[in-house]
Amino acid sequence: MSILAPHTIGFVGAGNMAEALIRGLVRGKHVEASNIVASAPRRERLDELADAYGIAVTLDNGELAERCGVVVLSVKPQILDKVLREIGDRLRPGTLLISIAAGFDTATIEQAVSDGVRVVRAMPNTPALVGAAATAVSPGKRATADDLATARALFDAVGISIELDESQLDAVTGLSGSGPAYIFLILEALADAGVKVGLARRNAQRLAAQTVMGSAKLLLETDEHPGKLKDMVTSPGGTAIAGLHTLEEGGLRTTLINAVETATKRARELGRGGK
Repeated sequence: MSILAPHTIGFVGAGNMAEALIRGLVRGKHVEASNIVASAPRRERLDELADAYGIAVTLDNGELAERCGVVVLSVKPQILDKVLREIGDRLRPGTLLISIAAGFDTATIEQAVSDGVRVVRAMPNTPALVGAAATAVSPGKRATADDLATARALFDAVGISIELDESQLDAVTGLSGSGPAYIFLILEALADAGVKVGLARRNAQRLAAQTVMGSAKLLLETDEHPGKLKDMVTSPGGTAIAGLHTLEEGGLRTTLINAVETATKRARELGRGGK
């Protein structure tokens, strides 16, 4: 039986990430649908989730906080302060509060809730929508080993999770949290390139996507250094090394490094109340 099964799990916020997690929990039979509650300001959205997954829904964030032993803050960082004011004094002692809001550290969240509430911070990414998320989790000062295991089980339902020191979470936001956007841009460019050299758009897009997915799977399953795997593809005077020379000449490596660094800085700004 899943360690999540005994819990009533609430999602404050009902966007794409919340739905991805709900779908993973219900379809993976980690939790009974009747033990999942979602809250949001739009009744239409809540009705969609209730119809699709059989979960309970409410317009009242405070009601959800009182009902659930595990509460996931799946709201945008810009409104997290407001949400914490609504639920802070209605969370039950012993509640596990899991935040996926970029930039907000556990200490800030802990100040907004009672001492009996334990906090874990997480940074998943949008491939959770297809059960392929990469999530980093970090415990707050009051969180226990069981709390961390519960949080990881939640995110493992839609991919993989790793535990990191909280000081690294903004970097995770810049890398894997924002990373799907970088990969989609690369995929779009590869598909455009395929069209330019004579492939049909759909074929180029499917080939590019499968190539990225297969390459990532090869790296994960072999645990080899990406440079070694790159060298497996390149032969003297061949096509791959010619293409790599063009990528290096165009500064792809530097551009990607700069993108991750810029996104990381933005995550830190959001944590300091940046707009």
